Amino acid sequence: MSEDLHASPETGASGVDPRLTAYRQSIDNIDAALIHLLAERFKITQAVGEYKAAHDLPPADPSREDRQIARLRALASAAQLDPEFSEKFLRFVIDEVIHHHEQIRDDA
Repeated sequence: MSEDLHASPETGASGVDPRLTAYRQSIDNIDAALIHLLAERFKITQAVGEYKAAHDLPPADPSREDRQIARLRALASAAQLDPEFSEKFLRFVIDEVIHHHEQIRDDA
């Protein structure tokens, strides 16, 4: 984005700031992509949960979780994203996956 990112907003005849509208459209697109990516991730983790249940494997793998968190914290840092935020987000996703795996195991 350019230097004039913080320039005064200019509104059109409709009273809508076109720059803000464009930013928001991009945010909306990114949010949609995140939802689709999470949906794909959970489709795969569902298959993992079924595999684990079929092979009597535990729903959680703490050593893999630790490796993933460390890896993603490093990626976040390199991408100039707060590693603490990325860890909290990943922990939330992992906890939800484990919950699903426990449900699959209990239903088997």
